[in-house]
Amino acid sequence: MKIGILDIQGDVSEHFQMIKRLPVKYHAVPIMVKTVNDLAGISGLIIPGGESTVIYMLLKKSGMYEKIVEMAHSGLHIMGTCAGAILVSRDTGDKQVEGMNLIDISIKRNAYGRQINSFIQKINISGIGNFDAVFIRAPEIESTGNSEVLGLESGKPVIVREGNIMALTFHPELTGNTGVHELFVSGITG
Repeated sequence: MKIGILDIQGDVSEHFQMIKRLPVKYHAVPIMVKTVNDLAGISGLIIPGGESTVIYMLLKKSGMYEKIVEMAHSGLHIMGTCAGAILVSRDTGDKQVEGMNLIDISIKRNAYGRQINSFIQKINISGIGNFDAVFIRAPEIESTGNSEVLGLESGKPVIVREGNIMALTFHPELTGNTGVHELFVSGITG
């Protein structure tokens, strides 16, 4: 199965390597997604962290924004990390970035402070267990609506899922632990 990694900006190569490292039972093959045509035939899409306003602008300019929304409504599984979580949300908390409204969450951008305030925190994720989550200029999920909370940090949701969409405010690709990527891919094959 092909897992696309949106290759516009952010931790693209790190997500690519995490998918390559997944156990063979998942049959997951990472592919870089740079154009609308690259979306064809993928079973899942990872929208990585980066700068949400830049990613949004480039998605709209390329025509991928609308295509991703259409594919998600047809069942495409999407995992949005950090800026990706902002993009898939109902409410981005930013007038410059229109959320895709794929998951019923509202976001507060950069809620954990500037880059200098980045940190690693052990969290417990449902279906995984303990996980060292890396928070870099992380957004905060302010409301979870109909989504299922899978993990908390200091009492606040940091990983949620609703149907075929997962959103997380941390960077699992920077940990060396494939647990979150396995959880995402197992939802596609499960």
